[in-house]
Amino acid sequence: MKKIVILDGYTLFNTDLSFEALKEYGTVEFYERTPSSLTAERIGDAEIVLTNKTVIDKTVIDACPDLKLISVLATGYNVVDCEYARTKGITVCNVPSYSTPSVVQHTFALLLELCSRTGDHNTSVQSGEWSKSKDFCYWLNPLTELSGKVFGIIGYGSIGKSVAKVAEALGMKVLVNNRTPFPSSVSLEEVLTQSDVVSLHCPLTDQNKKFINKKTLSMMKPTAFLINTARGALIEEEDLKNALKDGIIAGAGLDVLDKEPPTEGNCLIGLKNCIITPHIAWASLDARRRLSAITLRNVSSFIAGQPINVVN
Repeated sequence: MKKIVILDGYTLFNTDLSFEALKEYGTVEFYERTPSSLTAERIGDAEIVLTNKTVIDKTVIDACPDLKLISVLATGYNVVDCEYARTKGITVCNVPSYSTPSVVQHTFALLLELCSRTGDHNTSVQSGEWSKSKDFCYWLNPLTELSGKVFGIIGYGSIGKSVAKVAEALGMKVLVNNRTPFPSSVSLEEVLTQSDVVSLHCPLTDQNKKFINKKTLSMMKPTAFLINTARGALIEEEDLKNALKDGIIAGAGLDVLDKEPPTEGNCLIGLKNCIITPHIAWASLDARRRLSAITLRNVSSFIAGQPINVVN
């Protein structure tokens, strides 16, 4: 029987999913979280390792000579030194596209909250303000209608394409900027200057890190909303704070921050026109079920000698 180690399974399995099916393929050691100082020790003589955010670098790989498969519990796999793993004959797999429907839904949850402030109005009603009102209705903020407005998408992978369909269903015109241009795509400047909503769906690279900054934010409409369900480091947070406070843009909906969890006193937390959720766009029960099922196939296919979703 092969030894399988799950280094940080809490966010995937939580309390509502089970990893029992993995036991068909070997003995399983499960850890909710693994500090970097214990990574190599916990892997030990395991042949198969599952990791989400726990880094497996050259040092760890060298310390674990029996390692044969690293299956990343995510689509992004930058936590693994994939090239060095390849030189050591270690297969690295990921789980592509499992979260697309969930991320698309959360993108619009953030946007609709900015437009309608449903949470704020519910809080107001629950606190008795409607009961005390002289009128049959009231609103705490201007309410924004999306139909007829421009939705700008930066990054046109599976999530970006699905977001575009929902935006169009809401009656919006869609503009797309993509790292690899295509006939109907437009420049970054055009997306920023013309869009009423700018939504980020691009991977983080050395080239686009902090590309949402003072310069690019100043190109946006003062009535525009910025949505980020991609990677926090795409945004220079201090510049976004200033843009939100100074009315350069109207609001932001963020599911990701540059550092997660954020440090106390993060400059964006507490701003009235900035809605922040704790990196949950991927985490619907349905999406996590798909992630778990594909991971199981990654393991079983590797053992059968036909690895899938290989990234190295």
